[in-house]
Amino acid sequence: MVDLEKTLFDLCVPLTTHPEALSVKTLSSTNEKEILLYVYADDKDIARLIGRRGALATAIRSAMSAAARATKKRVLVKFEAY
Repeated sequence: MVDLEKTLFDLCVPLTTHPEALSVKTLSSTNEKEILLYVYADDKDIARLIGRRGALATAIRSAMSAAARATKKRVLVKFEAY
């Protein structure tokens, strides 16, 4: 089984300037067919992870959807700044 938290973390680490401040958490969902993953980082790193017009965020979400196919669940990736 794929560890989706680790996969998302590994995708985001090279894109941040402060990888030690990056965290990924799984939150419970009301829908049993969904997995909610939140990426927490500082403002500059979140802007980098989202990219221009959300292009990088879309690519990260697509990669995570491919990684989650084995679980037969839908993955939602949200970005939060602190």
